[in-house]
Amino acid sequence: MEIKNLQIMLPYGKSFATAVDDLTFTLQQGETLALLGESGCGKSLTAYSLIRLLPLRARYGQQSQVVVDERDLLNLPECLMRSLRGKRLAMIFQEPMTALNPVLRIDKQLAEALLQHQKLSSSALKKRMLELLREVEIHEPELRLQQYPHQLSGGLKQRIVIAMALANHPQILIADEPTTALDVTIQAQILALLKKLQQQYHMSLLLITHDLGVVKAVADRVCVMYAGQMVEQASVADFFKQVKHPYSQQLLAAVPTFAKRGMRLSSINGAVPALDDWPSGCRFHPRCIYAFDRCTTEMPQLQSFAQRQVRCHLYPQHSELPAIVESQQSWPLETQTQDMLLEVNDLKVYFSSKKSWFKAAPAPLKAVDGLSFKLYRAKTLALVGESGCGKTTAVRALLRLQPATGGQVLFQGQEVLHMPRRQLRDYRKRVQIVFQDPFSSMNPRMTVGEIIAEGLYAQHMKSADITRKQNILLEQVNLPRNSLSRYPHQFSGGQRQRICIARALATEPDILICDEPTSALDVSVQAQILNLLKELQYELGISYLFITHNMAVVAYMAHDVLVMRHGKMVETGTVTELLMSPQADYTRRLLDSVLNV
Repeated sequence: MEIKNLQIMLPYGKSFATAVDDLTFTLQQGETLALLGESGCGKSLTAYSLIRLLPLRARYGQQSQVVVDERDLLNLPECLMRSLRGKRLAMIFQEPMTALNPVLRIDKQLAEALLQHQKLSSSALKKRMLELLREVEIHEPELRLQQYPHQLSGGLKQRIVIAMALANHPQILIADEPTTALDVTIQAQILALLKKLQQQYHMSLLLITHDLGVVKAVADRVCVMYAGQMVEQASVADFFKQVKHPYSQQLLAAVPTFAKRGMRLSSINGAVPALDDWPSGCRFHPRCIYAFDRCTTEMPQLQSFAQRQVRCHLYPQHSELPAIVESQQSWPLETQTQDMLLEVNDLKVYFSSKKSWFKAAPAPLKAVDGLSFKLYRAKTLALVGESGCGKTTAVRALLRLQPATGGQVLFQGQEVLHMPRRQLRDYRKRVQIVFQDPFSSMNPRMTVGEIIAEGLYAQHMKSADITRKQNILLEQVNLPRNSLSRYPHQFSGGQRQRICIARALATEPDILICDEPTSALDVSVQAQILNLLKELQYELGISYLFITHNMAVVAYMAHDVLVMRHGKMVETGTVTELLMSPQADYTRRLLDSVLNV
């Protein structure tokens, strides 16, 4: 595949805005090319454009070409394009649950992909579907064919989507964030599976991601995109040896690691500009730490040298970028404390099914089975483990959002599981939660001011005090004061997460439960949120119960770690003990699956 001068314009108000601008690159046979960049840079839009799945009123530029086998796909009639889509070019979409039809069984959806391009008898069709499921390493394929998407785990759904994409042996496979929401172990399995299938079918793979670890693990070349433009292109080995563009450098500096524990993470100020607000000159200059006068007025051209490309005014006068000084800002020394806030002893949460008149009730599902831990003031305890291990169920039980089957939860010596309603209200004021998806955890019809004030009204605070508190909270989470009158959809993902943190801080909690607060965020936005959480811990003495499957975040944030599996504790200890010398085999497997940058 050869992409030449790709330009995509989207309807914006009464005119059109350029979303992808003059993008040129090639994809060689059997190669893995990664498109890297923050959300809003145009990665997914580029992928959709290659198989002509753009929105109805979107336009291609006059010079744009997408050449496959010496044919420009942009000039083909839709009937011919439909014969290529799914056969020569296939796509794995970002979210497997939305890519699958929830009301159709897996066999119906796989059959649809196969029969679109092949004529097969019923027996041959079933045989081919079973072969596909075995190729993507799904056990019990006969059972899975009869199931619906909601009956499958995230990893299994992703494998089904991969099987559908591979059904007709495509030459080019486009994978849009195929591992974003998956655990580290499932992520490693999916990436290994893609590499195996790529070699088996001699496919070219276009991988879209914002995860630097994924790029380093599987890609041959990388194209870095920013604000609709390519800003750097290089082999993966050259890229990680020495980045050339300031944007790439700042992305790498924002990755949390154990070595950066005592330092503030280098984050990229601001956000990717909106379509109708591209800055003049270099599009990255408002966020660039090296910007000078020329950057503000003149658009840099893509320069080629030493088998790589870079779009920056620093070249060719300079051969490399200077080191980032910002990353050397240190956090204050931590004070040692043994003030225990929360003690959990032998917590159990079981789910049981009602027995019917014709069969006995099955054994209860032990979602949490005998969990015990302690959380101290101004400390962070990380709960880690694969999806389904009971992390979220456990914290829901701590907040009495989920009935506990047994055990004891003590908050500053007070029993929580049997608290009367009035005491429970005060307890929930002091133990707050930040949910995984900031957008779905806020009412889209409420302004930010109303969202933050909701908890304060529930605590019977006066209106004048609420207004003053709202402004203080916005300042704490680094949001502008005019945010109070705006709605959630008017903010970026990182800003929405800040709003959720402000809402949780409104009642001045002692403990903040963070349920995967950075899993869907770009690495640059993640760095901003982690810095904010660290600041609040030092300033306010807040304790965090941090649920995550990102071991890099654990290494940077946590003081203590508790590893869970099948509802039980596998291992616990300080973050240094678990990362440097894990004792349990499961913990070692979990750490071995981590993709390091």
